[in-house]
Amino acid sequence: MLNPIHLRTLRECVRTGSFAEAARNLGYTASAVSQQMVLLERAVGAPLFERSARSVRATAVAELLAERCGAVLGALSTVEREAKALVAGDAGTLRLASFATASAKVLPVALAAIVAARPNAEVHLDEGEPDEVLGGVLEGTLDAAVVFAYDLDPRVWPVELRSTELLAEPLAIALPESHRLANGQEVDLAELAGERWICTRADTAGARSLSRMATAAGFDPGIIFRSNDYGVVAELVARGLGVAMMPRLAVPDHGVRVLRPAGWQAFRRVLVLHRPQNSNPLLPLALDCLARSCADLRTRWTP
Repeated sequence: MLNPIHLRTLRECVRTGSFAEAARNLGYTASAVSQQMVLLERAVGAPLFERSARSVRATAVAELLAERCGAVLGALSTVEREAKALVAGDAGTLRLASFATASAKVLPVALAAIVAARPNAEVHLDEGEPDEVLGGVLEGTLDAAVVFAYDLDPRVWPVELRSTELLAEPLAIALPESHRLANGQEVDLAELAGERWICTRADTAGARSLSRMATAAGFDPGIIFRSNDYGVVAELVARGLGVAMMPRLAVPDHGVRVLRPAGWQAFRRVLVLHRPQNSNPLLPLALDCLARSCADLRTRWTP
């Protein structure tokens, strides 16, 4: 295979008609240029220059090579630039996944920061519950996934993945604004024993957490509506159809009142999972942007 460095030197020699001038233009010595042309002649199997004491004249083979290799050298330069951009994280593809409430509250700020920092990169976002996205991170089809875990329903993540906590969301009790207890700051769960409850599906960590809190308060919550969409849960509460336990990210800006459950320090943890071996140069940027977005949320939550 022909050496692209030798081909680049050949083009300059043909253009200038001089080894010495080509050497000056390329930053080589004249002897280095001469040696490169000897090696190229061996590779081609034919003389490339007619040499005299004061000048060189390109042969037909040299002129053909010089003409044809321009596009090849240009393509190699393009590939080199693209590879350097990929290594530096200025280009490439980043694939993330998240769950619904984080997608609404955490990801928009983080994604905007990533795109602003790396405008030539492709950034993709998928959505799913933790168990739905874990496989993608393990298999490498996802670079990272934002997931959650409830303190009252502990879980263990695969040992192959690194988990980093981004946010601890306090669990709150959401009441209609017209509720008799809506004006307080906290509520004893026992006072809500006879209420109609709105909750996520029975097989979810949120539902199991509510059940354990209610059991500790001495009652079994009467759940009449179930939805895994916290936007639906909040709207049903706002319409006076029941009360609910909601993590902080899911609480809407208006329409419901949220109170602390008295005697409880219960949280839903928001984490990001990724493979430690993942060498995508965009991944550290993504992790930093996610952390910054969550830090901004914590600041806004602080009274």
